[in-house]
Amino acid sequence: RRCQQRSSAMLDVPFLPFCAFLATLGLLCVAMVGTWCQRWRGGFSLDGSSRTFNWHPVLMVTGLVVLYGAAALVYRVPSSWSGPKLPWKVLHGSLALAAFVLSVLGLQAVFCFHNSQGTPNLYSLHSWLGLATVLLFSCQWAVGFGAFLLPWAPAWLRALYKPIHVFFGSTILMLAVASCVSGINEKLFFSLKNGTMQYKLLPAEAVFANTLGLLILIFGVLVVAALARPSWKRPDSDSQDSRQVQDVPGG
Repeated sequence: RRCQQRSSAMLDVPFLPFCAFLATLGLLCVAMVGTWCQRWRGGFSLDGSSRTFNWHPVLMVTGLVVLYGAAALVYRVPSSWSGPKLPWKVLHGSLALAAFVLSVLGLQAVFCFHNSQGTPNLYSLHSWLGLATVLLFSCQWAVGFGAFLLPWAPAWLRALYKPIHVFFGSTILMLAVASCVSGINEKLFFSLKNGTMQYKLLPAEAVFANTLGLLILIFGVLVVAALARPSWKRPDSDSQDSRQVQDVPGG
């Protein structure tokens, strides 16, 4: 038992350092996708060319992965465990809404590019995954807003919907990661075709983009792991831990 306690203590990483590492990893993913599009894919514009398309991966990674991951972890911040919950609800909903807006703009960029080039929309598995993720995300946000932020929702409805909301929160994040990783792979297959830059020859762009995909996957897995960690969950208002905190003098 002592060995088990020591091993569990060694694995008990404090939340705030973990959160700082995760934030650094998320910013690195955003910086890398921007660098990839700027250095190897020609930069950005709004003229309907391939440079318009480049907004798509940047906005999707920033919104659907990094900002959404940050929104999911709001209630894991220890300072959110006491005091009014409404400000944290507003922060959670605002971050999720910002992530949704960026993802919609990302979809608009790829549709604009396809339409200007005469390319069919929504024919690949990547596009199906991405659209399903955004649609599910929109439903998640709308139902969550109605259940947790509007005053008319009864307590029993919130308690009933909460585990569903949590489950789909993690599911949407992993769908977003799968969409981004498949999109990176698809873009490399389409772009690296000539004799000296074939994907199978693993040029510098392929190494860079593959590394980006791995970092996005690691980011998503770490967020889901943080959401599943019992010691980082906010105690329910009617739980024994919460009552013990409220019973402490001066608490």
